Amino acid sequence: MQLPLIELPQIAPERPERPTQDNVPPTRELRERIRQYIQTYVEQEKPVPPLAKDELQRHSEHVLSELKLDEKFIDYVAVLIGNEAWRDQIASVPFDRRLLLLPKCLRHEERCPAPFDEFGLLCKQCGLCTIQDLQNEAERLGYAVLTAEGSAIVMAIIETGKIDAIVGVSCLSVLERAFPYMEAAAIPGVAIPLLQDDCKDVNVDIEWVWDYIHFTADDKTRRLNLDELRRQVQSWFEPAALDALLGPAQSHPEQVARDWLTRDGKRWRPFLAVCVYAALQDDPNDVVFTDDLKRVAVAVECFHKASLVHDDIEDGDDKRYDSATLHAEHGVPIALNVGDLLLGDGYKLLAEVEAEPAVRAEMVRVAADGHRQLSIGQGEELHLTAEPRPLRSLQVLEIFKRKTAPAFDVALQLGAAFGGRTDASDGLRQALGEYSEALGIAYQVRDDLDDFGGDIDSHDAEAVRLSILQALAHEKAGKDDKQLLADVWSREVAFNDVAGDVKRICDELGVEERARELLDIYKEQAIRSLRTVENANLKGLLRRVVGKVFNDLEIKGWCSEYEARATAGGPVGVDAAG
Repeated sequence: MQLPLIELPQIAPERPERPTQDNVPPTRELRERIRQYIQTYVEQEKPVPPLAKDELQRHSEHVLSELKLDEKFIDYVAVLIGNEAWRDQIASVPFDRRLLLLPKCLRHEERCPAPFDEFGLLCKQCGLCTIQDLQNEAERLGYAVLTAEGSAIVMAIIETGKIDAIVGVSCLSVLERAFPYMEAAAIPGVAIPLLQDDCKDVNVDIEWVWDYIHFTADDKTRRLNLDELRRQVQSWFEPAALDALLGPAQSHPEQVARDWLTRDGKRWRPFLAVCVYAALQDDPNDVVFTDDLKRVAVAVECFHKASLVHDDIEDGDDKRYDSATLHAEHGVPIALNVGDLLLGDGYKLLAEVEAEPAVRAEMVRVAADGHRQLSIGQGEELHLTAEPRPLRSLQVLEIFKRKTAPAFDVALQLGAAFGGRTDASDGLRQALGEYSEALGIAYQVRDDLDDFGGDIDSHDAEAVRLSILQALAHEKAGKDDKQLLADVWSREVAFNDVAGDVKRICDELGVEERARELLDIYKEQAIRSLRTVENANLKGLLRRVVGKVFNDLEIKGWCSEYEARATAGGPVGVDAAG
């Protein structure tokens, strides 16, 4: 179960920076809040689609007022209200009665080899853009796919009577022009705005498109509040909650371990275990949080926190979560003992779960195998860094896969096993493994980007820790700069003495942008790994989880045509429709 690691030359070419405009839509975090509010609002108000222009205007203004949003967001809000109003109708339409409409500006215009005919782009499957993956997946499901612009073509397809729903990706100006046609034909449709809309080499939120492409009435998790679920999981690690589940700490080692378990953390791994378990239930929105489910989730975190204790000792780190690491606070012997104790606690919790013997045996097997794989991955890193030398980007990514992915895999597989899926022959184990590998690599790349963007002279940089940005910079640097980076990596030169030069080299080579491209690739790979998952609840939920873990995406600007019309004083927003 090996995912191919991606060579940098295969990454799509860098795209030009877009100047940020005044009329930008919300950031990813605000966008998710708006979507959750609109979901509740539409459930309560129950507007009947298709919504007329004045009705959509009224609902949009109400949402803006309730959320205290600037009027510049009205178009974005209108799109989401329309999407939510059509949601149930879209879900009931078979895939082979749907049309996926993609804009030709998703392609790389200067390098795209695909010709056009009267129906749009004829993709050559070159792999330079996202059109290939979206088209192939949609057609596999049964969609008709059109990569073109122009409402006349869309209207002609609607008039054939062979399409009962549309999933469209476009800029707001095109969505505005298409609105009257969809209203007149009463065709259910959802729309995904582009991320930066100047009609050339644009991007789109792949997770959002993927979610709508696969949207089906069989997926009962689409209204599951992931933020609330995560808050629920977080509450299980409060001291009182842990005492209720594990019993009060009776000794000094137990107290130290308990304190370490309650320290700050993102709790993504126990959250993932609970997500998988919930998705496998008959009604994911009505899951009972039993003590046994809590034991599985806390066991996942015990394993993770134990690995952090040992990892910090091996790497010589003295800070974790902006506080002293366990060995810096209590000494190495006590820290080693507490790490071992947490491992024992994890296995003890799994053994106490009330489940069929086969389920408990599978959970122990999953945890033990993950423990082995994590130790092997960490050992490989220690071996490579014993004599520090520059590593290629593929070597760094391979280490990320070996030391980060196993913890995600353990969480997912434990959730599946506790949910009753213990049969390895159905392909779920392999799909979750591939998902974990891609998710783990993406997670580590994102951490490296956070370190780089936050403070280049962080402890990680000073310790010359393995970093994808270091590897990318060394691969691309010229002779003198390459030697400087090699000297820093091999510790022949102190990082603090040349921090400014290192930052300059990285900026000149566009290393941060290259790493972000890798992040996007592995996020997409995580989503693509779910193709073979037959359970609609699990597939839908894990697609959404990718967006929840990597909630750092922002839309960068509106379409140049839209901006020009607004500047000229022409109608914008829903007033322009029709």
